[in-house]
Amino acid sequence: MPREKLARQSLGSAHKLIKESKVLLVGAGGIGCELLKNLVLTGFGEIHIIDLDTIDLSNLNRQFLFRQEHIKKPKAVVAKEVAQKFNPNVKLVAQHANIKDKQFNLEWFSSFNIVFNALDNMDARRHVNKMCLAVDVPLIESGTTGFKGQVQVIKKGKTACYDCSPKTTPISYPVCTIRSTPSQPIHCIVWGKSYLLPELFGVGEDETTDLDNTEDSENAAEIQKLKEEAQALKKIRQSIGSEDFPRQIFDKVFNEDIERLAKMEDMWKEKKPPTPLSYDILEQQSTGIDPSISNESQKTWSVIENFVVFKDSLSRLSTRLAQDQAVADKTNQPRPIITFDKDDDDTMDFVTASGNLRASIFGIEAKSKFDTKQMAGNIIPAIATTNAMVAGLCVLQAFKVIKGEYARTKWLWLWNGSLRTDLLEKPNPECVVCSVAMARIQVNLENATLGDLVQNILKTSFSYSDEITVMTEAGIIYDPDLEDNLEKKLKDLGIGDASFIVVKDEEDDTPRVDLQLAVVATKAEEGRPPVALIQNEGETFEIPRKPEKAPVAEAADSDGDEVEIVVNGTAPVTARRKRALSDAAANGTETPAKKLQGAVAKDPSSKAVVVDDDDGTLLIADD
Repeated sequence: MPREKLARQSLGSAHKLIKESKVLLVGAGGIGCELLKNLVLTGFGEIHIIDLDTIDLSNLNRQFLFRQEHIKKPKAVVAKEVAQKFNPNVKLVAQHANIKDKQFNLEWFSSFNIVFNALDNMDARRHVNKMCLAVDVPLIESGTTGFKGQVQVIKKGKTACYDCSPKTTPISYPVCTIRSTPSQPIHCIVWGKSYLLPELFGVGEDETTDLDNTEDSENAAEIQKLKEEAQALKKIRQSIGSEDFPRQIFDKVFNEDIERLAKMEDMWKEKKPPTPLSYDILEQQSTGIDPSISNESQKTWSVIENFVVFKDSLSRLSTRLAQDQAVADKTNQPRPIITFDKDDDDTMDFVTASGNLRASIFGIEAKSKFDTKQMAGNIIPAIATTNAMVAGLCVLQAFKVIKGEYARTKWLWLWNGSLRTDLLEKPNPECVVCSVAMARIQVNLENATLGDLVQNILKTSFSYSDEITVMTEAGIIYDPDLEDNLEKKLKDLGIGDASFIVVKDEEDDTPRVDLQLAVVATKAEEGRPPVALIQNEGETFEIPRKPEKAPVAEAADSDGDEVEIVVNGTAPVTARRKRALSDAAANGTETPAKKLQGAVAKDPSSKAVVVDDDDGTLLIADD
């Protein structure tokens, strides 16, 4: 029986459309493996797979395309090789890359009939959402957590997009909490992973300027002390591999720094001050304890056992770094570093032991190596059957999308074993991503200036007045009070291929909705202007006006006096709002957004340590 016979009988007229379709699968993890298998067996004609990750040991229990021999290999490449055997008639293209790379521009996205998101982070999801909206390609978004999952169809102008509904705002912890006043096990784990390990074997704070970027005037004195501690560790780092190295590190972070903190009486008025640890005492008590205790990952080690594992892991990491350094010296390579990897026993033992030693100092509960791996490794509970069910639902929705039957698509939820459906929501008129007017412009980045954009496109093509604000992700590049950038090239203002430019109408009477311009880079051609609007022949482009808002009812206080209700938001400081805020800024009650002037310099961002309240997921941005 021909391979396609049953698929043709089941899908009818849709089968031909599926065979001729070209789809993109972003992510080859838990959902991605199941989804790729479904797409291949269904007979989708051409499938492109993108994933920037490599295969870890912890992936094998649920990402069924991978085996032991695939560990450390690119997920996308291995997934393609394995899935190709399921159906040799399907064309598979794999790329081990980041979907946010510039090579995956608007023209590339527009070549697909449908895009599937099987991602595990919000930033990449938002990027794919924005790119699909810009080129009007349907997107099927999916995700799972434990026994819960969801599938959402996103189509420009027809359904809500990924950003139409607000997402959970994570809780962030200040540097001083992690470094000076921990109160939870997660604080100690983050300290070991994101501070002590990089300081000794990676990139220290003096190289990342993390503390310089910390805006916390109330703790300025404490932050200065933390900088001094980092400098002291840098000096100790020079003795890596020496016999005295473990003692120097231990005395510095578990004794001297703790003694300094304990003397700051104001910090401990309402809680017990930290108790320093003694290297000599622990060394004496640890006689006879085998370092192989680190293999007991489910056990919560005692303070003495943590001390033994700490010393042993420190020795292993020092030896590794010395070997890497020797190779780098011979080949003239940059200085090697060791970074945290949840599947690397050396770094995992170091973070577990150092975090637990610190926890004992502050009277905090210790955690097993297994628990620490869950928290420090950002591991979200994943169930293979949930992934399989969600992947199947994605393909069922894709059949409707391929046929253009968006009215039949649903928002699907898996909830602890039950399937729930709901009508897809309409686009949110307040969404900053999909409620805006969208257009594409061709830009010759070698010659095009901001003045070309403002004059040729905004004022000539769209008839904007002078009252506009032009913004990029880096900030404001033009408004009536900022004309210094008009002569500068767009590339010098941080604008490149697949960049997005937002234009805000600042007219007082009937302003238009925000305009989002997607940049398509082109080469210079005779007769072509440096900036040109992309539109089909005979097509007209109009930017709708913002609907008039009903007047907000005034509230009254208990005495009957009128009071103003203020809602804190995250709206950018545009020209009009900037003028309104000028007095507040002068009084120190509000800080206007910084204008972007001159070439854009990428500032190193401080490490973000956040915990999602909903499921306890730890997110640590390490760059």
